[in-house]
Amino acid sequence: MNTTQTPAIRQPRRRKLRAVLAAGLVLGLGAAVTLAAWNDSEYATGTFAAGTFNLEGSTDGTTYADHATGATAATLPFTVNPTNLSPGQVVYSPFAIRLAAGTTTGASVAVQAVTNTGTVTNLTYALVTTSSITCNAAAVTGATGAAILVPAGTLLSSVGTPAPFTLVKGATAGTAGAPVYLCFAVTAGAGLVQGQTGTATWQLLATSTS
Repeated sequence: MNTTQTPAIRQPRRRKLRAVLAAGLVLGLGAAVTLAAWNDSEYATGTFAAGTFNLEGSTDGTTYADHATGATAATLPFTVNPTNLSPGQVVYSPFAIRLAAGTTTGASVAVQAVTNTGTVTNLTYALVTTSSITCNAAAVTGATGAAILVPAGTLLSSVGTPAPFTLVKGATAGTAGAPVYLCFAVTAGAGLVQGQTGTATWQLLATSTS
């Protein structure tokens, strides 16, 4: 039996094959168009910048400056010469602290550490907040509750567990925040040794708040 097909017989099959392939191409193109039509995008962007935070202090409540290190610490103006103490004597010194103009957040402040040089044995102190730059016996004995940051009788070489206090930023970018007035009271104990000399440097650490 002769199985060879004539060209006339094979030609229709070629046309059918081309038709199927063409249909496949059309269907594929149609699917691609449908998917592209359902694509959509949304974009979001944000810009981020750090705020400003600066603490400054004053020994008179008027002139403020940065005292950022122990080497540049403000010298407290004790009411009585603290280098000529006698047993039982108490000396007082004010210090004001505030957030500088341009600061963008409030702060929580606490006495972080006290550094001593020389001999400070038989010396204790108290640290309180007051309503003004005035720092005296009445200001210390009248302090109650949260106004007592470091209680009386604390060794001059220690901070104990100091209570924190808050500072507010200025109402505008060009305005400093309201100050908090501090009062240091240092007491010489009965065992004070004649001629002993020592220095205490307090660190007030401010942490920004929202």
